[in-house]
Amino acid sequence: MKLDIYINYPGNCREAFAFYEQHLGGTITMTLRHRDGPGRATMPAGWQDAVLHARIEIGGAVLMGADIPDAQPMRSAYLTLRLDSPAEAERLYALLADGGEIFMPMAETFFAARFAMLRDRFGTSWMLLHER
Repeated sequence: MKLDIYINYPGNCREAFAFYEQHLGGTITMTLRHRDGPGRATMPAGWQDAVLHARIEIGGAVLMGADIPDAQPMRSAYLTLRLDSPAEAERLYALLADGGEIFMPMAETFFAARFAMLRDRFGTSWMLLHER
């Protein structure tokens, strides 16, 4: 059994996955557009090129996503990146926080050398963790 994560995006899934591929070292392994699926006749105008289903592998985990009209940002759930160094934690914090919303700024805590919580500009919530 494997547990994977699926996120709905409000029209920016392709942009989010390209960003994660470039900056998180991920590999996009699949992208299907709504025009390629069976429900293309019922999709709102302008959504034919939106993502019906995409898959990216990041750090041994699988993240899947799709563009869904009226999708909302993640709430009460976080993708957690466990990082190898404080420098990598700071680098990714700067990238993911740009244009996003910070819930807990990057800091040292009693359980981690570096820890932060934020939502990126695509609506994905992240915890960044470099353990002691």
